[in-house]
Amino acid sequence: MVVATLSFAPGNVHLAKADEDPFKLPGNFNGSFGIFTEYIFRGITQSDEHPAIQGSFDWSHDKGFYLGVWGSNVDFGDGDQANTEFDWYGGVTREYYGVAIDLGFVYYTYPGANDVLNYDFFEYKVGLGYELSMVALSASVNYSPEYFGGTGDATYMSFDADAPLLQGVGLTAHLGRQWITDSAAFGIGAVDPTRDYLDWSVGLTYSTNGFDLSLQYIDTDLSTSDIADGAEGTAVFGITKSF
Repeated sequence: MVVATLSFAPGNVHLAKADEDPFKLPGNFNGSFGIFTEYIFRGITQSDEHPAIQGSFDWSHDKGFYLGVWGSNVDFGDGDQANTEFDWYGGVTREYYGVAIDLGFVYYTYPGANDVLNYDFFEYKVGLGYELSMVALSASVNYSPEYFGGTGDATYMSFDADAPLLQGVGLTAHLGRQWITDSAAFGIGAVDPTRDYLDWSVGLTYSTNGFDLSLQYIDTDLSTSDIADGAEGTAVFGITKSF
């Protein structure tokens, strides 16, 4: 459809037209595809210390609404038949006085896992973000009324910072704390059934020729008496292509 309007000014006649595609969906679509040496979630391996292939597809609207799905291969090393994870998420973002506010949800699903394991779970998220001249800061709180594996309600609080170093090179830092009602059922409360834990990471990012490279060192305060394997300090390298 072509819409034409006429506007008159002394000595001038302007013809303005706007091309509208009636079949164009509102909002913006984008996605990503990446390969990583390991998939680690909140400091604990999700791929049994093996490489992971991950991807995402997202929709966002100028009004701040967004929806998306993210996927990865997983391996919990327990014969549960779960070999993929799909996370479905949505929410809305707004900015007030330079502070970005993000209200959203995530639904974590593990196709193929035995239903009695109760792997699938919801989380609700509140996030804040603020950009300074040389660093972007963010903080978020995620709450689940019934966490992974039917381990009761859980809360995760995180703080992140991203800063540019050189052209195309960035520094990232993360600090998080996970509280789980039934830590023993989750697998970290053999000594203390009320055990919560800390995870952290530092890393470098580099963007070149449309690819994003990342190198992170990730660790937790969990010991071998808390969890037998999968939470020790690990370096993870990844390469991602966005489209």
